[in-house]
Amino acid sequence: FIQMLHSAKKRDVLELLRRAPKEIRPFIVEAAVATQSVASLAALSDFLDFSKEPKSLLEKFLYAAAFSPQPSGELLHLVLDKLDGQQLAHEIWETGIVAVGSLVGKLCQQNLCGLQVVERGVETILRGLRGAQEEPEVVIYLVALGNAMLPKTIPTLLDHAEGGPTAVTTTATSALRQFPAPHISSKVKRAMRRIFHQKRKTYEKTCRLAAAEILLDNHPSPMDVINILLATSEMETEMATFLLLKVQNSL
Repeated sequence: FIQMLHSAKKRDVLELLRRAPKEIRPFIVEAAVATQSVASLAALSDFLDFSKEPKSLLEKFLYAAAFSPQPSGELLHLVLDKLDGQQLAHEIWETGIVAVGSLVGKLCQQNLCGLQVVERGVETILRGLRGAQEEPEVVIYLVALGNAMLPKTIPTLLDHAEGGPTAVTTTATSALRQFPAPHISSKVKRAMRRIFHQKRKTYEKTCRLAAAEILLDNHPSPMDVINILLATSEMETEMATFLLLKVQNSL
């Protein structure tokens, strides 16, 4: 079916989407995203009305885009256009922002970070994060940043990891865990030590564990290992056991 869509013209794909029974449409949408031909994306652009279509169909489109193994800049462009300046259902907005982060990350992995649409995607997330007022909204933008995994956003993630409320600190720290060792600088490690040892405030268990994992997984210093081991004596059994096993595996 995808091979057939590769050679189809826009009007044919659009006609197919419009005439297909409702229960078949999600399959066609998913196939059109997988095809990523100019015609199929143009047809999706015309067909998908984010103010009218049922949530299930829009979510199918956004999930298909987010999980696309090798997305194109045109696919990100389509997602951004559909999210831009519209009154969206909350679930669709959440899924859309997370999908933008995923698409940005995968395009950068293909060495396409310099595309104008990628820069637009990054700015969409960062601008939204700066303007977010509610904690759940901040969390969604941080999840998107974690998906994008861009080194230039590490300072932003660090600020939220140390200074935010519980859900925000946990999400930001988890996002930092996804970065490879070359990007875990001494500045990042200092922040993770402050979080794990609760130097500035009390942190939730999941956040402290993520901070400890960042320290242990990225060329840990002997002192970091010793301090983490010493700290386990004051922890509940489950958390202490996890960290002891982590250290043991590292050794």
